[in-house]
Amino acid sequence: MSTVEGSGGTVLTGAETEQVRTRVRLLIELTSRTNEYRRGLSAAARRLSPEEATVLVDLEKHGMQVPQLHDVLCGGHVLVDNPQLYEDWRHSKGARERISSHHKQIDKKKWPDIGMRGSVVREKLHGRTAQGTWVQLEKTPAAFGKKKMPSLDDLRHLMDYFTYKITRSNVGPWGLSRKTERRPMYLSPDVAMPQSVPPAVATSLSSALKQLEEGDDVTSASVDLARLFPPPERSDPVDELGRSMSNGAGRGLFGNSNVWVSETTSGTAAAIRGRDSDRRGPESLLAEMGLS
Repeated sequence: MSTVEGSGGTVLTGAETEQVRTRVRLLIELTSRTNEYRRGLSAAARRLSPEEATVLVDLEKHGMQVPQLHDVLCGGHVLVDNPQLYEDWRHSKGARERISSHHKQIDKKKWPDIGMRGSVVREKLHGRTAQGTWVQLEKTPAAFGKKKMPSLDDLRHLMDYFTYKITRSNVGPWGLSRKTERRPMYLSPDVAMPQSVPPAVATSLSSALKQLEEGDDVTSASVDLARLFPPPERSDPVDELGRSMSNGAGRGLFGNSNVWVSETTSGTAAAIRGRDSDRRGPESLLAEMGLS
């Protein structure tokens, strides 16, 4: 599936929003295979608003993977190493100032907490941290301190708080998450700095990596088969150390995801695998598969 670029402070277009709706529904189906959600999430995803889609795309842009999507939808507390997201989401349609107990050390007069309602996020609450932005989805919105008498939502929010105290899990719109403010999910940590390696260390490291590669050539298969499929030649394996994907996405959206095989096994492969193939050399197997 293609990826929609981050908002950069602008709300996604109608076509981009529809693309995100489709992708979110598919990702929900994937995470539903190993996790549970409250009922109604799939129907809510079909009503995903452009503002909600923008939030999810921004989180994906900053490294959110499929398994982490489950925690986000279930109320996980997320720290994003980007203070600009606070301003981008603060000016979204429907955003409003809110009172919360999160990150009390932040000057709330300068950076008030912001809430936004939606079909999927229910109540998206975000604010500033010292170095970035935090965000959390809540099952029930609350407006304590904004009016004299508490509303029904305030009472429900209070019940969610009691659930948190008992389970030590945040109560999100679609489930419970152990990713609390004390143990948050951290996206795009800015903790790495490029550092050159001294020539003597680089020479020793390169020699060690080449020895490891030569050993790997024969440990995963027979020697005869390994010779037929040599690995790519690298002038210096040290050059590949420390490289990462663009825009801090780590291993990508599907990193750490479980993989399922939905196709049936190839008849030819099943027949070959079922025979006593360990007594024959790799050349005969390749010839039978038409690869010699």
